[in-house]
Amino acid sequence: MTFEDGKKLRIFTGNAHPALAEEIAAYLGLKVGNAFVGRFNNGEAQVMIDESVRGKDVFVIQPTSNPVNDNIMELLIMVDALKRASARHITAVIPYYGYARQDRKTRGREPISAKLVADLLSTAGVTRVVTMDLHAGQIQGFFDVPVDHLFGVPILAEYIASKKMEDIIVVSPDLGGVTRARQLADRLEAPIAIIEKRRPQPGVAEVMNLIGSVEGKTAILIDDIVDTAGSLVEGAKALERFGAKQVFACCTHAVLSNPAIERIEKSNIAEIIVTNTIPVPPEKRTPKMKVLSVAPLFGEAIIRIYTDVSVSKLFDD
Repeated sequence: MTFEDGKKLRIFTGNAHPALAEEIAAYLGLKVGNAFVGRFNNGEAQVMIDESVRGKDVFVIQPTSNPVNDNIMELLIMVDALKRASARHITAVIPYYGYARQDRKTRGREPISAKLVADLLSTAGVTRVVTMDLHAGQIQGFFDVPVDHLFGVPILAEYIASKKMEDIIVVSPDLGGVTRARQLADRLEAPIAIIEKRRPQPGVAEVMNLIGSVEGKTAILIDDIVDTAGSLVEGAKALERFGAKQVFACCTHAVLSNPAIERIEKSNIAEIIVTNTIPVPPEKRTPKMKVLSVAPLFGEAIIRIYTDVSVSKLFDD
């Protein structure tokens, strides 16, 4: 371990992404804590913490990806069990925050589910949240506890830079992603372009225009989530029409709902770069895909939280 001896630090996980939890624990020189997370015969979640956590700083690693509701309930019940077992601090490490795209009302009588999930976590007993690339940054304000918001851009940028590509231009797939594109472009010392599109209906995107020039360049599309891959694939086609010689795509969260893999394989995207904030099983992989690990970054964040050191320093160049 890279700090003290970690005697008061414990890592636990549910069933959402145990492989990532094991990787983070290994980075810290620890083992994942003993806990049973299963189901009763009637389908209710069952949690048993099989070691003492009294007075400990506990980190529960659980992305709330598909099956979203099951993973959220596991997290809430684990937190409740840990609180009742007298854990000193309980940090929910949520690499992918489910319901993040329901962060506002777009029409009458709609819920703001991202706020509801935040309230549930606080009520359960979470004292801090660590997450990565929230779909909307203002979700941090939905919590009444501290939120450490990590960024996937440094991980993506390091890999892209290692490929030593020439004439790179970073492209945002929409106006809302410009800040993320600028962060990547600054790290790669590259210009940016912006795709202007409209959504006639949910899950359908139409490219209307391109702000900037990609003629003869290697375009790097960047987004926070790849779900059905419709926006990325249509964006890649448009970039080819606008003269890009090659198109790469990168996203932090690989949701990959059907028919994402089929679309990516048939597209002109040369490579799609994602992280393992969400499990990427074999059936959702393609030779075009590169999966990068977020474990070292979350491991460093946990060290800094545990030792009361600034987390934001992780992103200072």
